[in-house]
Amino acid sequence: MKEKIEAFGLEQKPKTIKNKIPKSETGITGLDAITNGGIPKNKTTLVIGGIGCGKTFMGLEYIVNGIDRFNEHGVFMSFEENSDELKANFASLGFDLTQFIDEKKLYLEHLSLGPERIKESGTYTIDGLFARLAYAIDQVKAKRVVLDSLDTLFSQLNKDILRLEFKRLFSWLKEKNVTAFITAERGENLLTRMGIEEWIADCVIELDNRITNQIGTRRIRILKYRGSNHSQNEYPFAINDNGIVIFPIISEGIEQKSSPNRISTGIKKLDEMLSNKGFYAGSSILISGSSGTGKTSITCSFADSACRRHIRCLYCAFEEAPNQIIRNMLSIGLDLKHSVDAQYLNFYYARPSLQNLELHFMAIKDVISYTNPEIIILDPITNLMTEGPNSDVRSMLTRFIDYLKTKQITVMFSAAITIGSISINPSDEGISSMVDSWIMVEDIKVDKELYRYIYIVKSRGMAHSKEVREFVISDNGIDLKVFRKKKPHVNGALEGKS
Repeated sequence: MKEKIEAFGLEQKPKTIKNKIPKSETGITGLDAITNGGIPKNKTTLVIGGIGCGKTFMGLEYIVNGIDRFNEHGVFMSFEENSDELKANFASLGFDLTQFIDEKKLYLEHLSLGPERIKESGTYTIDGLFARLAYAIDQVKAKRVVLDSLDTLFSQLNKDILRLEFKRLFSWLKEKNVTAFITAERGENLLTRMGIEEWIADCVIELDNRITNQIGTRRIRILKYRGSNHSQNEYPFAINDNGIVIFPIISEGIEQKSSPNRISTGIKKLDEMLSNKGFYAGSSILISGSSGTGKTSITCSFADSACRRHIRCLYCAFEEAPNQIIRNMLSIGLDLKHSVDAQYLNFYYARPSLQNLELHFMAIKDVISYTNPEIIILDPITNLMTEGPNSDVRSMLTRFIDYLKTKQITVMFSAAITIGSISINPSDEGISSMVDSWIMVEDIKVDKELYRYIYIVKSRGMAHSKEVREFVISDNGIDLKVFRKKKPHVNGALEGKS
């Protein structure tokens, strides 16, 4: 069975908070973090959402994790998908449900109780469901029960007795001393189709699968949790080969280690502008500027220098393919192929529109798990901004930077951000404010000639030069020179006449 891969380094350990109620750990990456330890034990949790948001998958993973990790047997009853479909769907994660069934650890059944089977004396009851559940629980000595799409069973019930039937079911499950996980469709005007289950359940979780700029993005939110504090924000999540992965904001900022070690920029004169030492190891760095100013040349110089000192680097390219980057950097004297062949440089390449932002970062996280880099470069991060609103990008970048800092990984971003673009799009400044060091590269026209210039906007925790230098790229690499002609202001204007 595949080992569970954690998202952004979050371990499934409950926070050290004395909970008022006992909890059932789900083992679902990130869910136990935002629920402060899991769903309420021996009580009922309702999971609601539209089609394709992951309700069935979450319920089945809760059951499988109970068997595989917590030695708690389970019952999974579906009112829509049949058993063979469920087995096939979960086999993609490396779990053999048939084995669990044969070992009497899992009771899996597709249950169909139509109106003709549960009608009694002119009204509807669910006594037949109680009988089937009791049998299933006894067969495997279950501690966890999932009722998937239960609302389809209640769709024929008389609404006058609907609330009483729900209360009777939920009370019966508590008496059986099992933790119940129930899924239901979201209603059009009400939270659920019936508008009743959410009032009776002890915990309510909402899943959503929305489309933003033609790209699907899943979100989760804890709407209600009786007797326990919980995260109230909306969080992105993904479903991949390792199951469901929820990305809560990491709250370990005050525990992050701050390294006094420095790492070279790969450009000698840029190091000089940073107290002759370069960046702090484990910090975040932004290289920004307009298109064609040489941002990728800076990031590649940084990567090449690190690899030549036997520091592993992961280069995440969202614009040019790795073979193009390697070819282009030969023109400035950088042989990145040498570092690739020596296995100190690895590339992750994907078009931004291929998948949503969460899946990009999850894929990068997987690469990190087996390459163990000390440096990560994302070039350019602004290409990912087309995936969704900039606020979403900033939120995911914050999570990603926090994760990398807990791992003491140095991260460098390139971005098409200038002082001028910030005045037009203030959210650009939000991205730049989250990093530790910010290097700006821009171009100007002086006496009918085009010049590039570079300066350090900020570098936290160290003395750094305020000087504006000419930025020269040649066959021999990058050089920073003192302006011989007119010096530019940092806002792109020129001193004196042009």
